[in-house]
Amino acid sequence: MTAKIFIDGEAGTTGLQIRQRLTGRRDLTLLSIPEERRKDPTARAELLNAADLAILCLPDAAARESVALLEGESTRVIDASTAHRVADGWVYGFPEMEPGHEAKVAGARFVANPGCYPQGAIALLRPLVSKGLLPPDYPVAIHAVSGYTGGGKGLIERFEGDAADQAPAHYLYGLSLKHKHLPEMERYALLTRPPLFVPSVGRFAQGMLVQIGFHLTDLEGTPSATDLQAVLAEWYVGRRYVEVAALADSQAASELDPEALNGTNLLRLHVFGSEDGQRALLIAQLDNLGKGASGAAVQSLNLMLGLEESAGLELRQAA
Repeated sequence: MTAKIFIDGEAGTTGLQIRQRLTGRRDLTLLSIPEERRKDPTARAELLNAADLAILCLPDAAARESVALLEGESTRVIDASTAHRVADGWVYGFPEMEPGHEAKVAGARFVANPGCYPQGAIALLRPLVSKGLLPPDYPVAIHAVSGYTGGGKGLIERFEGDAADQAPAHYLYGLSLKHKHLPEMERYALLTRPPLFVPSVGRFAQGMLVQIGFHLTDLEGTPSATDLQAVLAEWYVGRRYVEVAALADSQAASELDPEALNGTNLLRLHVFGSEDGQRALLIAQLDNLGKGASGAAVQSLNLMLGLEESAGLELRQAA
């Protein structure tokens, strides 16, 4: 018998991408609200409770409402919103976050899909804090750029609609320094104070770079860029979807393309060091709609249902 999957909010950007990745799979049955019942409030509750696993692609308030509609304990949930990312009883859906975490995702009833920016930042920071190189109270500053699809339908319309020629080539936002991703960044990167986070949007549909710089003399034991790369490489050894670039390859690069991993579920980590050995720049490169959203959700779904982890994720090879 195949597992029944209901995507609550399948018309949104993330929901559409998840459905694309699941359509045609013989190990799953997708449930959808019939057209004639689109406005029937009981139809949503019926499918939520009929599903073996529901994926919530909704605003935070609606996601909480969906969870409240569950009866009994048979339906498992992946929530792609921000609503439950630091909530008790929810497992953070980044299987590679630390050794053994994929088993926690596989066994969970409730999984909170990571934010795209936080997943890149946590992937860079958590190993360094865990291994004692980065003090938990370090004043971390995170700068990042994403494709405009990360902002949902409103931002997509701004860049692709009738007034697209008026959209900026690039802009910063979150200037109040109260971005909704800060709680999960702080918790799962094992920091003891919120990082300074400066997100931005570029005039490209999807793709992402997340950047964190360090003065190496401020870190424990004054590690080198080689040391940082080695810690990351060891942490993620053998992982299918997190790749740590060789230091020589990163150092030889004159630029990084935020769109390079589009269409994949790959998260690639880079370490760059200054010639004088005093500074290092760490960069996470990913598709904000792949490993940063829909790909991450499908990966967790596969683990939760005991299916092949890569099913529905190999859309194309990374450049």
